[in-house]
Amino acid sequence: MSEPIGLVVIGRNEGEQLRRCFSSTAGKFVTTVYVDSGSTDGSTDLARSLGVQVVDLDMSQPFTAARARNLGIRRLLELQPNLELIHTLDGDVEMIDGWLESAIAVMNGNPKAAVLSGLRIEKYPERSPYIRMCNIEWNKPDGYPACEGDAILRVEFFQKVGGFNEKLIAGEEPELCLRFWNAGYECLRNRVPMTRHDVGLLYFSQWWKREKRAGHAYAEGAAMYGRMHYLRQSMGIWFWAAFVPLAGIALAYWTRGISLAIALAMYGLLFFRAYRGVRSRADSGALAREYAFFNVLSKFPMLSGMMQYWYGRATGKKSRIIEYKGAAAEPAAARE
Repeated sequence: MSEPIGLVVIGRNEGEQLRRCFSSTAGKFVTTVYVDSGSTDGSTDLARSLGVQVVDLDMSQPFTAARARNLGIRRLLELQPNLELIHTLDGDVEMIDGWLESAIAVMNGNPKAAVLSGLRIEKYPERSPYIRMCNIEWNKPDGYPACEGDAILRVEFFQKVGGFNEKLIAGEEPELCLRFWNAGYECLRNRVPMTRHDVGLLYFSQWWKREKRAGHAYAEGAAMYGRMHYLRQSMGIWFWAAFVPLAGIALAYWTRGISLAIALAMYGLLFFRAYRGVRSRADSGALAREYAFFNVLSKFPMLSGMMQYWYGRATGKKSRIIEYKGAAAEPAAARE
C-alpha cells in the first residue's frame, strides 16, 4: 500500500464472524481498533488475543453504531495521529482481497472524496429470502451518493463535519454523507467487491424489525432535514401503509367494495414498479419478483418504525436501538 491506513471494527456478540473479520484484515492496517457494545461471547478477549486495541462502550449510555464508530476513530487517532485515511467495518464482514489497494488508489486520485464504499456481498443468500433481499439492497449502482458501515473515510473531512451523529439509532451513514455533500465534498461508490457479509436474517420477525428500524431512520432524517433527506420516502410510507388501506376500508361500504379492489390494484402497480426498478440488479426474474413482494410488504413495518419515532418525539422518550440480530451463530453451511 502507498500509505498507512487504520481500521475501526465495531460489533456485539459476533462470535466466529469477528475472528474471520480480523483474519481477513490481518497485516493490512497499521493499527486496528475494535469497539465492543457489551458482548457476552468473549469477543473482547478474542480481539485482545489477536493484538487488536479494544474499546468498550460505556454501558450507562444507549449503544449506537454511530457512537461506537466515533469512539473507535478517536482512539485510533490517539494511537496514529497522522493517519489520513481510516477504514470502518462491521464485525460481521470479511474484507475481500484486492479491495483495499484499489480503494486507496481511488481516494488518492480524488482529493475531494470524503468517503468511498464498494460492494458488500451476502455469504449465504440461499438460506432465506430476507438475506437475498439484503444482497440486492447492497448492490447499488456506481455513484450512489451514500455509504454503509463498511467504508474508507478521509480523516480531515470527517473531522470537519463532526463525525457520525451519535443521536441517531439508525441511518447514521447516509446522514453523514449528506453533511459531506453539503460541505462540498464527494461521496464515492463503486461496485468493486469489498466485503462478504453475514446478516443472519433467518426469520420473518428479524426482517420485520430491520425494516422497522429503517422506517425510524426515514422519519428521523425527514424531521431533521425535510426535503433534503428521506422526506419523499417517508411520505410514500404513510401513503402506502396508512392512507391506501384505510381509505379502501373506509369507503368499502359506500363503493360496494370497489375501493378495496382499487387499493389492491394500486399495490399491484407498486409491485410492478419495484420489480422494474430492481430487475437489472437481480440475478433472475424470480428474484426480482421476490424482492418486489417484500418491497411492498416492507411499507408496514417501516410505518411502525416511523410511528415509534414520532411517538418518542411527542413524549420526549428517546428511542433505543432496534435490534434484529441475537448472538451470532455459526451457519450450518460454514460448519460443513
